[in-house]
Amino acid sequence: MRNALRYSYTRIAIAFSTDNRDITIVINDDGLGVSAEDREQIFRTFYRTDKAHDRESGGTGLDLAIVEAAVNQHCGWVKAQDSLLCGLRLVLWLPLH
Repeated sequence: MRNALRYSYTRIAIAFSTDNRDITIVINDDGLGVSAEDREQIFRTFYRTDKAHDRESGGTGLDLAIVEAAVNQHCGWVKAQDSLLCGLRLVLWLPLH
C-alpha cells in the first residue's frame, strides 16, 4: 500500500477475494510501473528500480522484500505484474489454514 501511495499518480485500486481455503489481495496503481526485467528483482533487499533512484521518492528498497518474506513465512506468495491502470499490480495470495 505504501508503495502504491508513493508511486501512483492519481488512482489506486485494491481488491480482496476469499473462500474457505485462501485469500487474495490485489493492489493496482496508475504510476510508472516496473519493467518486466525488474519485476522479480523488486523483492530483493535494497533493490530499487532506476525510476525509484531519485532522492525525492524516499524509498529504501526494503518494503517489498519485507512483504515477500512475511507472505512466504505464511506459505503464500506475492507477484508483480502490469496493472490495468498502467502502473504496477501486486497480487498477494495466502492460505487460510
